[in-house]
Amino acid sequence: MEPMSPFPDAWVGELHDVLSGPVERGDLPGLIALVTHGGATHVEVIGTRAFGDPDPLPRDAIFRIASLSKPISAVAAMTLVDDGTLALDDPVDALLPELAARRVLLRIDADLDDTVPAARPITVEDLLTYRLGFGSVMAPPGTYPIQVAEEQLQLRTLGPPWPPPPLTPDEWIARLGTLPLLHQPGETWLYNTGGQVLGVLLERATGVPLEALLRERLFDPLGMTDTAFSFTPAQRHRMTTAYVPDPDTGAPVLHDGIDDSWWGRRPTLPNAAAGLVSTIDDLWAFAQLFLDGGIHRGQRIISEASLALMTTDHLTPTQREAGSAILGPHDSWGLGLAVPASGGDRAHLPGGFGWNGGSGTSWRCDPERDLTGILLTQRGMPSPEPPPLFDDFWQAAYEVLDV
Repeated sequence: MEPMSPFPDAWVGELHDVLSGPVERGDLPGLIALVTHGGATHVEVIGTRAFGDPDPLPRDAIFRIASLSKPISAVAAMTLVDDGTLALDDPVDALLPELAARRVLLRIDADLDDTVPAARPITVEDLLTYRLGFGSVMAPPGTYPIQVAEEQLQLRTLGPPWPPPPLTPDEWIARLGTLPLLHQPGETWLYNTGGQVLGVLLERATGVPLEALLRERLFDPLGMTDTAFSFTPAQRHRMTTAYVPDPDTGAPVLHDGIDDSWWGRRPTLPNAAAGLVSTIDDLWAFAQLFLDGGIHRGQRIISEASLALMTTDHLTPTQREAGSAILGPHDSWGLGLAVPASGGDRAHLPGGFGWNGGSGTSWRCDPERDLTGILLTQRGMPSPEPPPLFDDFWQAAYEVLDV
């Protein structure tokens, strides 16, 4: 039996009603949500692992967290900055020679050989701020020659990252190195690819496979026992299914099952930008690291200075505006996660720092209002625009401030 909630019954009931509605309507089979405020925590567990599953969803159910992988990988990177293994202003050329001596397209619609030399090397900071010069193109697939070439190389950098490409990290970065950049390094914010490249960089910087590195630096110290790039046979009974809305009807369509899941085996290319699975309590342990100044149970995991850098706006107004289709009207980008835009309106919800995942996940820490929320669902997002459920969850979560 779940413990009694420390929050008023009226608020708990309202939050439950908001979250249970989409499950009762058949929009998704289940979800788990967590809200903390004033040192108290409430968790909602609703529905099942899959449509037609008679068993209730367990609190330790495992979800594909998609782009919530980005801040996790970024924290790991910053622990390497803390110990001197990396520096933010380091060019990546020494560790990623495939990305040295870049060429840059003259225009997004240019032929691949219509380029100029890069003005400077890509740096570690460029990967974390997503300003390396390559990333998601907001146009239908095949619109531009660079998109066609990327698809032929099976890089899966400019669109949905699933299914994962059948490449090793060395093969993937070598193929990426054959393409020109879309913009000069440091010039423009472009989504996603920086996180993917970061994963390869972390492996080469340490000589350790990415998952082992994440486990050593974060998962074991924080007790994140269910966070990984795949699930084990022993975890199978806790793994959830994944759905996406039908483009015509909006009805949920199975995207990734359990018996044949892409996450049922270790990937040849662990995706630091979108490849992890996790649970509500593992992610809460990760979120608390930010709230506790980088210390977990008396152990320093990451420096306060690195956390401050991560949660500081690193984009210019022009870069933020160019990325508004993904960042939205109020957010900017720190190192590996969204942060409030400098000089922007702080009254919008959700506030603070965090990010969303395309598989239907959301996390924010709002220290100014002493509120943290995490939402894990099984319904993927067809566009960068958050689904109505996200907005409803955050509106309901913030109402706890008034009780």
